[in-house]
Amino acid sequence: MPVKNVDMHLIEARRISKPGEPVRNVRIDNNSTVTLVREVDEGTAVVEFRYTANYSGLGNIRIEGSLIFEGDATELTKQWSTTSNMPDDIASEIHTAVMQVCVPEAIMISRDIKMPPPLPLPKVNVSKKQSKESKPSSGFEVA
Repeated sequence: MPVKNVDMHLIEARRISKPGEPVRNVRIDNNSTVTLVREVDEGTAVVEFRYTANYSGLGNIRIEGSLIFEGDATELTKQWSTTSNMPDDIASEIHTAVMQVCVPEAIMISRDIKMPPPLPLPKVNVSKKQSKESKPSSGFEVA
């Protein structure tokens, strides 16, 4: 994997509404943004990023940091300096790495400031009736 050493430099969380206030239809937007790319040497670049989780009307979480990209750093910095974009495959790896590090941290922060986690929780539907066509399962699945 060409992404190494993801470091967080700033963690900021803010809750706007008071705990206990009823909040309905909270929209949570997660965003990963690359703010700077600079080449260290021919095969290494430092990429600075910002992760944000915005809760509509409730608050926000912001994490800033940097990571080391190992690969075609010359092409990455050249394209970044001219267009402020990265090649799609590199951008995908960088943003995936940022999300893999920042989302778990944001979940812990959201718990501390009493906001919902910044990801959709699965909904469990329990049906009370079992159709006559379906047979009870033994609980084992054989492939």
